Amino acid sequence: MTSDDITKIDRSGMLTLLRGFPDQIRDALAIAENAQVRMRTAGIRNIVMCGLGGSAIGGDLLRSYLADELPVPFIVNRNYTLPKFVGPNSLVIISSYSGNTEETTTAHREALKRKARLLCVSSNGLTEQLARKGRSPFIKVPGGLPPRAALGYSFFPLLVSLARLGLIKSRQKDIAETVALMDAGTQRFAGLDPSTNPALALAQKLHHRITVCYSSTERFDAVNTRWRGQIAENSKALAFGHVLPEMNHNELVGWKVLENEMREMVVVFLRDKDDHKRVQIRMELTREIISRYTGHVVEVWSEGKSLLARLFSLVQLGDWVSCYMAILHGEDPTPVAVIDYLKQSLAQH
Repeated sequence: MTSDDITKIDRSGMLTLLRGFPDQIRDALAIAENAQVRMRTAGIRNIVMCGLGGSAIGGDLLRSYLADELPVPFIVNRNYTLPKFVGPNSLVIISSYSGNTEETTTAHREALKRKARLLCVSSNGLTEQLARKGRSPFIKVPGGLPPRAALGYSFFPLLVSLARLGLIKSRQKDIAETVALMDAGTQRFAGLDPSTNPALALAQKLHHRITVCYSSTERFDAVNTRWRGQIAENSKALAFGHVLPEMNHNELVGWKVLENEMREMVVVFLRDKDDHKRVQIRMELTREIISRYTGHVVEVWSEGKSLLARLFSLVQLGDWVSCYMAILHGEDPTPVAVIDYLKQSLAQH
């Protein structure tokens, strides 16, 4: 693979966006610091983040990352409707990168009717209009990116805003470590020698195979979701996954009958040093069992000191892996033609 090969296939420049991810985080942090996010926080009983696809994954990561600190429940809502408990004592976060995601804008209107406290992040569209109309705090981020390539804008402004509102502690030290790690990762993953670029080496292993991602439930379930989503959207390939310990109570039994198919699957264990000690034992045993059916089993460990850095180390690796997979498949990573077709068809109904 040469840089010319990549340019011919990656016509829309997804790898250029990946190289710019550390700068996107820096820009997102500056936007968050300058945003007007004042609101009354006393009495908030729950936090509900509304979003879909690339706009929702920031909420998933936020939920996982803050699970040990937030004193109230935090859920991610991927639907037109809101849970029944949402009301004046709820903080509803509206995240729609385009501003026109129909499920999210429908839930936004419902949150306004229920007089929930709102915090909105978007680049434009109906989300901005509804935020202005409802006089809700609104964080405006730059537009023009595929939503899945705007993770810096969907995650870090919310993390900073929750700290500014006094709902969590400041994460400045952890953020600084994360940005430095993203800089280093960009340098490492941009090279085209698989002996020194683990993203390219892993993409070669996953090439033309079905990927199965396993991780712990604690903290890394959202990273698991991100990997599968990126492989699907960027690589145009199917990927599946599950979390432990739940997977040990059902899916593990499925590794038996489809012998020919299983031999061609690649299982990727997404691991972290602070996974629950019993889950770590389960992962070792699960790997031993699955290795009877496929010789393609890989472990990928998070890097960094803070949990934030470790989360994003695996996110960044997965993003680069999925793009290299796309190029190996001869697919431009950026277009999502079938999603565009679905949206156009829905608009006719």
